[in-house]
Amino acid sequence: MLIDMVSSCAKGRGLSEKRVNEIEIATEEALVNIFHYAYQEQEGDVEVSCKVERGRTFIIEIIDAGFAFNPLSVSEPDTTLDVGERQIGGIGVFLIKKLMDDVTYRRDGNKNVLELVVDLKT
Repeated sequence: MLIDMVSSCAKGRGLSEKRVNEIEIATEEALVNIFHYAYQEQEGDVEVSCKVERGRTFIIEIIDAGFAFNPLSVSEPDTTLDVGERQIGGIGVFLIKKLMDDVTYRRDGNKNVLELVVDLKT
């Protein structure tokens, strides 16, 4: 349902089908990480919103009140290694960074705020 909302917002901005698919993948990866790790097996809330800034950037903002975690601090996986030799984890964050034009994180009080940014002019 959250992915559908983000997808609808992106389509409303005239983004290509390919770009909308990339946005869906990045959003899903971010949400899956939050669902698995933010609340450490407790229930919690996640807020997702879409906005356009200055007519140039489409931003998906994802907010949770889970444990503080900056996904941008995760080191990039060594993609030159065979799959069996790689460390577990980090691929989702790597994928988000590759698919989005920019990704920002901040801790605002007791909340994690992750922004997935898409340039509307490309």
